[in-house]
Amino acid sequence: MFFDEKIVAGLRGRDYIETNDWTDEELEVALELAADLKFKFRNGIPHRYLPDKTIFLLFFDKSTRTRNSFEAGATQLGAHAHFIDAETSQLAHGESPKDMGVILSSYGHAIAIRHDLVPGEGNTLMREVAKYAEVPVLNMQCDVDHPFQTLADLMTIREQFGRNLRGLKIAVSWAYAPSYAKPMSVPQGLIMLMTRFGLDVTLAHPPEWKLMPHTIEIAKKNAERLGTKFEIVDDMDAAFENADIVYPKSWGIEELFHKPEEALKLAANYKHWICDERRMKLAKKHAVYMHCLPADRGNEVTDEVIDGPQSIVYQEAENRLHTCKSVMTLTMS
Repeated sequence: MFFDEKIVAGLRGRDYIETNDWTDEELEVALELAADLKFKFRNGIPHRYLPDKTIFLLFFDKSTRTRNSFEAGATQLGAHAHFIDAETSQLAHGESPKDMGVILSSYGHAIAIRHDLVPGEGNTLMREVAKYAEVPVLNMQCDVDHPFQTLADLMTIREQFGRNLRGLKIAVSWAYAPSYAKPMSVPQGLIMLMTRFGLDVTLAHPPEWKLMPHTIEIAKKNAERLGTKFEIVDDMDAAFENADIVYPKSWGIEELFHKPEEALKLAANYKHWICDERRMKLAKKHAVYMHCLPADRGNEVTDEVIDGPQSIVYQEAENRLHTCKSVMTLTMS
C-alpha cells in the first residue's frame, strides 16, 4: 500500500491527543493504514512493525475495549504494553506529570493515558505530560475527546457507506442511562471529526446536557469551512428523522460531574430518550445503529435494536484494534 512518505515521516514521534491535532491528510493516512492492518490481521499476515518497542498504558478509569485493543495491538505489532493503574502508581501520591513524562520516556517509546471522568482534568494532564515527554503521548480517552474511538467510528462508517460521505446524516443523540454520569468525550469527538469528513451532523440532547462550548464552536467552523451541516436540536425524534447513522449515547452534565447523584436524578425525567424500533423507523431504511459500548441495554437502547440487523456495534468495536495499531505504528516507528 502506498503512503505519502512525507506525511508518514511527520507523524513519527507525534502526540495524538485530539483528532484536531492532526490534519485531514494525516488522519487519511491513519485510516488507510488501519484498513491495511485489518486485512493483514484477518488473513494471518505478520506485521511486526514495532519490534522491541514499549508503550505505557496509564488508566484513571475502567476499561475493556481500550485496554485490550492497545495490549493486543501492541503484541501483534511486536511491541509490549505495560498496564498502569493510576491508583497503584505514585500519581496517587502526587507525583507530577513532568516527572512521570520524563521518566517513562526514558523507559519506553510511548505513553498512553485514559483520564476521562473529570471535566477540565484529563486533557490538561495529557498535554502537561506531553510537554515534558520525549515520546508520543496518546489519548485513550479524556474529558474532551476520544480520538481512537471516533477514528474507528469513521473507519466503520466508510466501510458501510464508502469514502464519499457527502450528504449523509449522522444523528449524535443523548440517551438515558441510570448507571453513572458518563464522559462527554465521545459525542464531542464525533461532532468535531464527522463534520470534517463530509457528514451532516445533528446533535440532540435535553437542555441540561450541553457539550463543552469550544467543541461546539469547532464543529460549527468545520461545517462552515467544508460545506457540511451542523445543527443542535432538543428532540431525539427530530434528530433520527432521515438519518443514515444514529449514535445515541448517554453523557453527563459538565457542571454536575462532582454531584453525579443530582445529574442522575435529573436524567430520570428523560427516560423516554431511548433508541427503540419506533425511533429507528424514523431514520432511513438503510440506517445503521452505532455505539462505542458498553451500551446500557434497556435504557440507552433496546435489545431489539442493538442485536438487530441495523446494528454495527461489533464491527465498530473490532475497528478499535486496527485504529490503535495504526496510530501506534505511525507515531512509534
